[in-house]
Amino acid sequence: MTKAIRRLAAATALSALASVGWAETQGVTDDEIVIGSVNDLSGIFAAVGVPATKGANVVFDRVNANGGVHGRKIRYVVEDNGYQMPRAMQGYNKLLNRDKVFAMLQSLGTPMNLAGFKLLDPKGIPNVAPLSAARQMLQEPMHNKFTSFSSYFDQARVGVKYLAQEFGGDKVCTMYLPTDFGKEILEGSQEGAKEAGITFAAETTHKPDETDFVGSLSKLKEEGCDIVTIALGVRQAITVVGTAKKMGLTDMKFLGTSASFLTVVAQVPGGVTDGFYAAASWQDLWARADEPAPKAFIEEYKAATGEDPVGFSMLGYAAAEMMVKALEAAGPDLTQESFIAAMETLDYQDELVGNHMTFGPDDHQGADTVYVNVVENGAWKMVYEE
Repeated sequence: MTKAIRRLAAATALSALASVGWAETQGVTDDEIVIGSVNDLSGIFAAVGVPATKGANVVFDRVNANGGVHGRKIRYVVEDNGYQMPRAMQGYNKLLNRDKVFAMLQSLGTPMNLAGFKLLDPKGIPNVAPLSAARQMLQEPMHNKFTSFSSYFDQARVGVKYLAQEFGGDKVCTMYLPTDFGKEILEGSQEGAKEAGITFAAETTHKPDETDFVGSLSKLKEEGCDIVTIALGVRQAITVVGTAKKMGLTDMKFLGTSASFLTVVAQVPGGVTDGFYAAASWQDLWARADEPAPKAFIEEYKAATGEDPVGFSMLGYAAAEMMVKALEAAGPDLTQESFIAAMETLDYQDELVGNHMTFGPDDHQGADTVYVNVVENGAWKMVYEE
């Protein structure tokens, strides 16, 4: 056998192996890539999940209209968990076993993601940009997990320190859902108090459907709390802040994390949320509406949906753009391993969210900046960056 023939035979064999690997990759065909999400479209975090899903679809629809990625269209299948665990597990089972998804994008809820990992990890399914900032989103095995931003722990920690230094607060308290989501914000608040040299004084736990917070706020008043961190649903956070004002608790400073950093929270009529703080890992969309990237996004989103975007529309859009960058970098022979390797090469300035995104083999968290914001006159204003 000549060298040329041997080389041809070797190349053919490698090509065949690559084709077999690609053909056996779940969620990938000649003309399609299936991406899944278990999101909240009807529960206490629907104000996060609905716009984020719409933002992602704006990207995927544009990419598909232009021929897809390496000739493959993206099919984004979203299952509504209603922020309920049984529905979440039904969604994961459907996506993995019926839809045969290649990867997950923007699945919402800390407890739901953690339960989903038990199904995703054995199959090696990548979990990208979950709508949870919990540290556990990068738990072992970390190989198939990628997050975009800083953790709830760091957001609460930095926010508490800022408020203590800015206003001289000396007692920190937390109102939270007793889930992994709530407990992480509790722990971050305790660490922030420790680093600021002040006291963590009290905590109250709540149910997802709770609407009356007078008793809890009365308890926190008695404990002398002047900084109160919140790990509750979107409507609940608004209700807490409004109730506190009605009770005359004007000396309390309320702090949410990225889970509360929503356009709708700032725009509550009557200035109900004015003075409410949120520590997050991206910059507010409408505060930068005249900058080139936010302006272009607002125009594209409105043309595609007929609606004005909100903050989580922007995050969904940015997450989908990141997914497309990795799919392009992975090349035409798409496998889980080629996609993960491509994710680990991403390094770019995301002008839309206002962060530098960089990943590596030992770094699956895109950014770690924390921005502290406050509602002023119905809009978010950034007051601190760390």
